[in-house]
Amino acid sequence: MTADALNYRALTGAALAATLDDVARLRIAVFREYPHLYDGDLAYERRYLHSYRDNPSAIVVGAFDDGRLVGASTGTALKGHDPAFVGPVAGAGLDISRVFYCAESVLLAEYRGRGAGHAFFDMREARALASGHDISVFCAVIRSDDHPQKPGSYRPLDPFWRARGYRPLEGAVAAFDWKEIGEAPESTHRLAFWWRRLSP
Repeated sequence: MTADALNYRALTGAALAATLDDVARLRIAVFREYPHLYDGDLAYERRYLHSYRDNPSAIVVGAFDDGRLVGASTGTALKGHDPAFVGPVAGAGLDISRVFYCAESVLLAEYRGRGAGHAFFDMREARALASGHDISVFCAVIRSDDHPQKPGSYRPLDPFWRARGYRPLEGAVAAFDWKEIGEAPESTHRLAFWWRRLSP
């Protein structure tokens, strides 16, 4: 199966709401890997994803293999989203009313490296423009280069993001709590923002 053979669907409204539990399960599975090391559960995921329900700007781009969701990416207008993400972007000087937030992209390992990432960004950026937003941002977990759980095979996605026109948003860092594998309580993690201007 190649990425070109996957069926990509832009899900909004009721179709988006109906797939959120499947998106949650993907997030739990994929984000256990480095750099997130996320020890998730469905109850937490449902709370986290609730803001996408009944949100007119929200989108889930689903990647389906023979009807099975094997990858997903989400996006929404940043205005009205979690203050943990809004505050750093506003503080960096961007007009929040123009900003679309490209949130997670999760894809099962066997489908990676075949172009699905471009489809995820293409469809979310199109949604951003269609909903009146000409700035796209996302954020990435900050880890030290010598992190003890960093696998030798790990390759950062910075070259891919730069090739799509994204650059670090200087000074914009979010703080978000989640439970990491091997931890009892949640801990605070730092995420750096990247951004680009969109054109039709």
